[in-house]
Amino acid sequence: MDSDWARGVDIDTPSAARMYDYYLGGGHNFAADRKAADAVIAAIPDLPRIAQANRAFLRRAVRFLVDSGVRQFVDVGSGIPTVGNVHEIAHRLDPDAVTVYVDLDPIAVSHSRQLLADTPRATALRGDLRDPVDLLAQLRQSPAAEVLDLEKPVAVLLVSVLHFVPGDEAYPCVATLLDAVAPGSWLAVSHSSVEGFAGLEKDDFDSAEQQYKKTTTPVGLRTRAEIERFFTGLTLAEPGLVWVPQWRTDEADGPFGDEPHRSGMLAALGQR
Repeated sequence: MDSDWARGVDIDTPSAARMYDYYLGGGHNFAADRKAADAVIAAIPDLPRIAQANRAFLRRAVRFLVDSGVRQFVDVGSGIPTVGNVHEIAHRLDPDAVTVYVDLDPIAVSHSRQLLADTPRATALRGDLRDPVDLLAQLRQSPAAEVLDLEKPVAVLLVSVLHFVPGDEAYPCVATLLDAVAPGSWLAVSHSSVEGFAGLEKDDFDSAEQQYKKTTTPVGLRTRAEIERFFTGLTLAEPGLVWVPQWRTDEADGPFGDEPHRSGMLAALGQR
């Protein structure tokens, strides 16, 4: 790991962003992250495939949004950049597309900025979904304001992040973001669901949950109805709220074949 990325960072406390990078096979993680992630995988062996299915959903969602006329993306909880980032996908379809990456993890933000140093229509900032007022203030300031225009439609991407915001606290956070963006904007969500992990042994689930309690962002599942609530007042794109591998899949069978529920995650896109 590049020492510049790690300067001033607590490398002994696991990070959900760096654990996710490990699930995806990335190299931007520390021993504490790998130890915690391995413990979660021991409890939920499908987890690397779940992460890959979620990443594939993000790629399909970005392509759909560009095809739908969106040219601005705010990826909240973007994590450690890996191959197939939002800006890369969008730029293949329209080089003028704009992306702002937002994450709480300082390494994710530091590496994103290094990655984007020569990409004028993309930037990264450190922000917290749980403080949407501050996040919006940052989006309206430099450097984000140099690429982003909140007076025009924006795609707010909350992919595999809302389950790190507990209870009812998440709903006003999302609503505040959506109230600030222009009509025609979109919300993209993928979210771990109670129904998706219903078949998991309680001891295994408790073991996985304990690992995330060691991070600064403990995980919490929601039911299908609770996930649908994030889309209140929005018009859902077809096929609605479905298992991640089922959302407009461009693969013959999808990563979980005829058992899409094993992805554990529901996903949807809704337009304001």
